[in-house]
Amino acid sequence: MTAAALPHAAARAQARRRSRSRVARTPVGKRAFDLLAVVGTAPLWMPVAVAIALAVGLTSPGPVLFAQHRYTRGGRRFVLLKFRTMAAAAPLDPVADPEWSYAHKLRRDPRVTPVGRWLRRASLDELPQLWNVFVGEMSLVGPRPLPVAERGDYGRAFARYCRVTPGLTGLWQVSGRSDLPYEAKARLDTRYARNRSWRLDAWILLRTFRAVATGRGAY
Repeated sequence: MTAAALPHAAARAQARRRSRSRVARTPVGKRAFDLLAVVGTAPLWMPVAVAIALAVGLTSPGPVLFAQHRYTRGGRRFVLLKFRTMAAAAPLDPVADPEWSYAHKLRRDPRVTPVGRWLRRASLDELPQLWNVFVGEMSLVGPRPLPVAERGDYGRAFARYCRVTPGLTGLWQVSGRSDLPYEAKARLDTRYARNRSWRLDAWILLRTFRAVATGRGAY
């Protein structure tokens, strides 16, 4: 390496260190808020979670929880938890349906159980993810945790997505949820990663109550 190239190499190394620092560092205030919110509301959501677990277990054979590998901050994998909303033995391949290419969801998915349909409508199938928030794999607000199988759909945006902790709610959840095409979800996730702030988080949390109440895009 020539002497002239040394300053450029040093600048690149410093940029990489700054990038790694941004990935590794979680704002202390946001993490503290997540913990206080989850623990403080536990007397409210834990009885609901127990009732839902019983409803799922008694009305459909199979495990109560659905677990899926997804990405968290730094590109690490974790196991996201949900209440199971589909029949345990579901022969349908959703990818074969043309509707799947639009939002990676089916509006009238025959695999969804009656209890599961209600849980999705009320967003209560996501309740077990409060555990993911508690252990630090997720935050209350952030990009939606990306399934491992969908990494390629984000292209270059995946690196930006991995700079922040994924959230229980986020921009795409309050902007139409599954009514949005998949490309719009990716754009909203990366927009949050670029512009995250306390003000934006507060706005998303307030809009989440409205989104859950209306059930728009939940299926």
